[in-house]
Amino acid sequence: MQSKDVAISHPGPADMAMPDKESRADYSDVEARRSARSRRSMSVGRRLYYFLGLPLLRAVFALLTSTYRVQKVIGAEVADKILADRDTVYAPCYWHQHHILCSRLMRDWIRRGFKACFLISASVDGEVPARIARSWGAEVIRGSANQTGALVLRDMQQMMKRGVSIVTTADGPNGPQHEFKLGAVLMARIGGAPMVPLACAADRAWYLDRWDAFMIPKPFARVVLAVGEPIEVPRNTPMDKIEDYRMQMQYATNALLAESKQLLAA
Repeated sequence: MQSKDVAISHPGPADMAMPDKESRADYSDVEARRSARSRRSMSVGRRLYYFLGLPLLRAVFALLTSTYRVQKVIGAEVADKILADRDTVYAPCYWHQHHILCSRLMRDWIRRGFKACFLISASVDGEVPARIARSWGAEVIRGSANQTGALVLRDMQQMMKRGVSIVTTADGPNGPQHEFKLGAVLMARIGGAPMVPLACAADRAWYLDRWDAFMIPKPFARVVLAVGEPIEVPRNTPMDKIEDYRMQMQYATNALLAESKQLLAA
């Protein structure tokens, strides 16, 4: 995010006054969390479009993913341990590029009793994935690290206190691709939630021309899913050590991706 030089002025008595309740933004409303720079809004026409198109999109997604042939789930025993542990909240993390396959894995976990919450952009583009996630029985937090970072961390902490695990795309929403962001590590530290690296690969897929090279496996593609050992960030970890855990998760996620690709190529 580019920064601009701004003039600094000293606040007077009027500036120090607390705003009344009516003037405070209601950040429980997703509209208040959207970027002020975006010209796109949830218009009546767009709401109608989503209302009519969402069932079709869900049907296409279900049909497409049902054709995938899962060759192997690396770390299936790790997943079983996580799902059997009802006393710990976790932080599953995967690359934005792999959202289709890894969110499908999360849907399967939810069906097995895993309590999950997806962090999804507050932008208009996030409406469809947010509604799909809720249809699976997941919770959803809407927000952006750029616009509502403090609010998002607060919401995630409250969600984890309720025993709900937080699912994030660790290099989103704007990349760089496959670069693990510090926000996910801070969230795991605050909530005492071990991070779980996830990855996947497909032998045949379309890749969108955008920053994440978003992957859409083709019908009947062979796929490999991978679950890594949880990585815990102690609550008393000093801030100058957070980078170590960020690099550890970035390496673990990319190592799982490489292993998944190797299995398909064998």
